[in-house]
Amino acid sequence: MILLRIMLFPFAVLYGWITRFRNWLYDKGVLKSYSFDIPVIAVGNLSVGGTGKTPQIEYLIRLLSVEYNVAVLSRGYKRKSKGFVLADTNSNAETLGDEPYQYYRKFQNVQVAVDADRKNGITQLLSQHEKPDVILLDDAYQHRKVKAGFYILLTSYDDLYADDFMLPTGNLREGRNGAKRADIIIVTKCPAGISEKERNEISHRLKISNKQALFFTYISYDDRIYGNNDIIPVSDIIAKHKTLVAGIAKPLPFFEHLRNERDVLMTFPDHHDFSMEDVSKITEKPDNLIVTTEKDYVRLIDKLQSDRLFYLPIKTAFVSGQQDFNQKVKSVFLKRGEITSVKN
Repeated sequence: MILLRIMLFPFAVLYGWITRFRNWLYDKGVLKSYSFDIPVIAVGNLSVGGTGKTPQIEYLIRLLSVEYNVAVLSRGYKRKSKGFVLADTNSNAETLGDEPYQYYRKFQNVQVAVDADRKNGITQLLSQHEKPDVILLDDAYQHRKVKAGFYILLTSYDDLYADDFMLPTGNLREGRNGAKRADIIIVTKCPAGISEKERNEISHRLKISNKQALFFTYISYDDRIYGNNDIIPVSDIIAKHKTLVAGIAKPLPFFEHLRNERDVLMTFPDHHDFSMEDVSKITEKPDNLIVTTEKDYVRLIDKLQSDRLFYLPIKTAFVSGQQDFNQKVKSVFLKRGEITSVKN
């Protein structure tokens, strides 16, 4: 695999020039970007998958939905529907995609929509009877057709964009210069005890500008797992026989958090659409608890109706500077006088 990536280096160089030229066209106004009269916050990355966008979006929902009407707009990766779809009681992972459906199930006080055309999606959300005060664009850092008012760029601690290269040799969807568009850069999935010295070293490697803010976060696991009819403390299930199921980009931390030496570990591709054959394999051991990620749970729940099926929620936690981050995000409502309606 490594040899193949090296052999594809010329294509990576070509892809890098194409994405750079595309960004230049947007920067110079040759290709038009559209902005809107309400705050739009884009969250994304330079690389493909595994940087923790979902818990970061959920953090922003919790932060902003107390005061504002929040809408989340995603493309709905691997969904089976087309065009603009606003989540409702008939929605599921197939019509929305796993992550948007997770948002919808979890946060009943926010609007969740999907549309590959983010400009159209925002326009549709603004035409709803209950208009949002702020729109969170999920995985939209490269969607230059919409000019967001605020950009949050994520990069994983163990795979910094500064150490990566363009696809297909590396994992970057656009060159490292794309980081300059970010207002905030977050290094995700850090060790909780990362030292100040290492944080300063990473800041230097990422070449953070004076106009940007850098934060470090880690994954905080819930102390309980959740099923349809039961909630169990994690401490009670560590020693039990389990089948651990993960269809995410980087499953190892999930496994290491829950596993014992007798557990069955089952890994699937990111955003995997579970087949009935998959379900049969997952349920092979009738005495095992089945524990999966929250994202996989929303894909499995309609196919695996079982009291043995549970999921482990995660949250984004800040190493330091959480209040500073919150204030910087909320400052988007003060830009250009765009103070919007506040919830009663």
